[in-house]
Amino acid sequence: MKINSPQFNLMYKACMKASKVLIRDFGEIEKLQVSEKAPGDFVTAADKRVEKIIIKELNIEKSKYSVLSEETGIIKGVNEGNRWIIDPIDGTTNFLNGVPHFAISVAYEENGEIISGIIFDPIKNEMFAAQKDSGAYLNNTRMRVSNKSDFKNSLIVSGGPRSTSKNKDFIFKEYEKVSKEFHHPVRKSGSAALDLAYVAAGRYDASWQRELNYWDIAAGIIIMKESGGFIDNLNGEGFLTKKIDFIASNTKIHEKLRSFL
Repeated sequence: MKINSPQFNLMYKACMKASKVLIRDFGEIEKLQVSEKAPGDFVTAADKRVEKIIIKELNIEKSKYSVLSEETGIIKGVNEGNRWIIDPIDGTTNFLNGVPHFAISVAYEENGEIISGIIFDPIKNEMFAAQKDSGAYLNNTRMRVSNKSDFKNSLIVSGGPRSTSKNKDFIFKEYEKVSKEFHHPVRKSGSAALDLAYVAAGRYDASWQRELNYWDIAAGIIIMKESGGFIDNLNGEGFLTKKIDFIASNTKIHEKLRSFL
């Protein structure tokens, strides 16, 4: 990897070590799919195992950095302005059902700004990574958002509402409205982190999703920015809010897509 900093190197090592456990656990999930055992509890345990490895490898006891993680929540360190943002398995439902599309997502933040991030797909062995002012990379290759300006032919990915959402009707209507603007059906992959990584790599032209958590997109924020794309919170605020509605795209279709949301 062509990015180099003490924090990035820690993230890289943590992701690589945790991925070995995740791949092993995914193999066990595939076996559970054909048995009578419910895999739900196993997935929760896998989430926690991966998170534990990442936190240990990030060496928070020595650095005194804080942590925000999906499973553990907040761990306050002496250096509260410096923290790791961790989603041990982004795409848990895919993982649970034996669908090989999920990722480890880790970001490093200083005083409210994401400085570096990694989204690692262990099944495809694809690492999407970026650091402020150092560019964005897919494995060792520099990556950029797409250059497409043909709005109608853009390839878009989104996500549906959670079953507990109070805004399900609004989100479904929005999805229907936006979908009519494109020749290609709007995709849904089940992993917000990988959706952002794919936009950054030019595989998709844009993504929008509602009611996400910070750990879902933290690494994706810096990866999008360093790949030359735009990423905004649709509610006009920053990303440090309880629920995030984001839009991410290349520079040429961003404003037009936003006008429909």
